[in-house]
Amino acid sequence: MRRTSTWRSAPLALSLLATATVSWLPGSVSGQTAAEHAQAVARVASRLEPEIRRAMLDGTIPSLAVAIADRDGELWSAAFGESNLWAGTPASTQTVYLIGSTFKAQSTVALLQQMEQGKFSLDDPVHDYIDYELRGEDPDDPVLFRHLFTHTSGMPVDFGPHLVWGDTAPLQLDEYLRDSLRVTAPPHTAVVYSNMAYSLVAHLVERFSGTEYKTYVRENVWGPLGMRSTDFDLRPEMEERLAIPYVPDSITARPVATQRLKANVWPAGITYGTIHDQARWVTFNLGDGMAGDRRLLREETIQEMQRLQFRQHAGEPLSAGWGYDDPGYGLTWWTTTRGNDAYFGHSGSVPGYTAFVMGNRGRGHGVVFLTNGNAAHPHLIRLSNLAIDLMAEELTR
Repeated sequence: MRRTSTWRSAPLALSLLATATVSWLPGSVSGQTAAEHAQAVARVASRLEPEIRRAMLDGTIPSLAVAIADRDGELWSAAFGESNLWAGTPASTQTVYLIGSTFKAQSTVALLQQMEQGKFSLDDPVHDYIDYELRGEDPDDPVLFRHLFTHTSGMPVDFGPHLVWGDTAPLQLDEYLRDSLRVTAPPHTAVVYSNMAYSLVAHLVERFSGTEYKTYVRENVWGPLGMRSTDFDLRPEMEERLAIPYVPDSITARPVATQRLKANVWPAGITYGTIHDQARWVTFNLGDGMAGDRRLLREETIQEMQRLQFRQHAGEPLSAGWGYDDPGYGLTWWTTTRGNDAYFGHSGSVPGYTAFVMGNRGRGHGVVFLTNGNAAHPHLIRLSNLAIDLMAEELTR
């Protein structure tokens, strides 16, 4: 199985690398010298790698990209397998994958920026700020902004798929919301995962900012974070690096290429990116809300995103069993605790792609995965838990 790797470390000769680019990081981290820290990162990578290979076999995952990061940025990244099985194209850390619903928290940042400007409060009724009828809503029991971010709005999941090369196209956001926006249950009565809610989030970003949604996210989230290989629409230089999506054959279980999809609910996660950009994203969520010299969010808002919002809806494991004690929703992020440690995470998935992001804010550690494997959540969650535990063991001695 092919692998490429990148390190942020002291210039050490590390035999486990197939190919590597190495850079010097001066100083010490968590009481370690730069050389000790580099050796600790190498130990994390060497202990994680065989588990990655095992997961790829068990999960029929053709290729996988991984990065670990701390508050200062990416520590190590690697890619395994082939992004195009027919062509035999080796995956790299520059390979582009669909990041799916891991994008939802990025969209949340865009709307919370408007909150910090005083344009709404989390417990305001949403219907006061939209031009659409929210069909089925009881005016005496309204959907609040906090409900949108915690999947307790009562809105349905919804998707509305369209083949990338098919004869139909997703509805324009305005048309989709006018035709489809509705609640099917009272808010705050249950957790029902809703892509529709995050399509409404996109509209609210536009309404409050006066800027088209895609442009706003590019200029106020991805741009400041240096996420230059993340986009809603594949640019030509991203298209040529795109991993082909695969699903298991129904008879042989061997991976076969599948159709790429668009969706009416595209703001909920029809978004593409690389593992380096995802590492930048998790680094931001471990920090204080700054991106270089620009503040994207207040630190207390970042903390609120990672704080359990409704304890009465907590306790059941989230997708594919993620979570330790009291798993539930923060503002978009999944949250859980174990002892004195608090964790945040989120998955992303459409046919042929699975992604995962996880962080431990207290220790300042994060891990991200991108794959062109189908419904690989259980494998990525196990690997994420392992990576976070290895970082806690090796990097904070």
